[in-house]
Amino acid sequence: MTGRIHIMGIVNLNGDSFYAGSRAAGADAVARAHKMWAEGADVVDLGACSTRPGSTQPSIEEEWARLEPVLKGMAGASLPGACPPPDKGREHPAISIDTYRAEIVRRAYEVIGPFLVNDISAGEMDGDMLSTVGRLGLPYVAMHMRGTPETMQTLTDYDDVVTEVIRYFTEFEKKAADAGIREWILDPGFGFAKTVEQNYELLGRLDEVSSAFTQEILVGLSRKSMIYKPLGITPEEALPATQVLNFAALEKGATWLRVHDVVPALHTAKLFYSTMYTSSPGAAK
Repeated sequence: MTGRIHIMGIVNLNGDSFYAGSRAAGADAVARAHKMWAEGADVVDLGACSTRPGSTQPSIEEEWARLEPVLKGMAGASLPGACPPPDKGREHPAISIDTYRAEIVRRAYEVIGPFLVNDISAGEMDGDMLSTVGRLGLPYVAMHMRGTPETMQTLTDYDDVVTEVIRYFTEFEKKAADAGIREWILDPGFGFAKTVEQNYELLGRLDEVSSAFTQEILVGLSRKSMIYKPLGITPEEALPATQVLNFAALEKGATWLRVHDVVPALHTAKLFYSTMYTSSPGAAK
């Protein structure tokens, strides 16, 4: 973490995520997570099913078959410190799990204890999710989306996308309180049920979202189609532009960067922190 900026590294345990460089399984995924922690990631986000637009969702058992061995590897005695609980010097557990299924949350908790739940649907794809998170006392990332990964890109008709995102999280705030969720992070959902133009409108007005809530703001812009499609490039070529948009998001109030590339994101965070709070880049620690 640099200042108040947190870096979340992405490790995808499935074979169909849009960026091939993020994919890993088994021992390779454990090794990649440790590399990200060593590079400076605050949290490593494990995703066992792709949620890219149009993706078909696996069964719970398929998702768990990908996730379980990695969690057990991280929890093993040979890998000390991989998943420290919140009371060991971190504001958040070092592992995040990208899932919208309460059953996956329950199973994962039995293996590794506390972790950060990263739910693309803010509880809307599983009616048990919010109560499960509240009962287990876990921190939670709630993301704005309409529909499902299969249908979301047909659901982009907004009068004003920023107003809709603010309205959505105003309602979610009440749901979270009712479910006993004490700590949650707001993800406006770049790339989810939004056109390219709507994504950039949301980015340009992200400060309106951040000023409307006390929650921290997480952005997931890394190598997404809102970057590579307008530029006519591939996800593999989209790292420089990702850094530009991450810096813009930080200027608008984001405090979490969810990224495929930890070191470049950390550099971006340090430079941002330097320009805002210190006199020189070397002063950012």
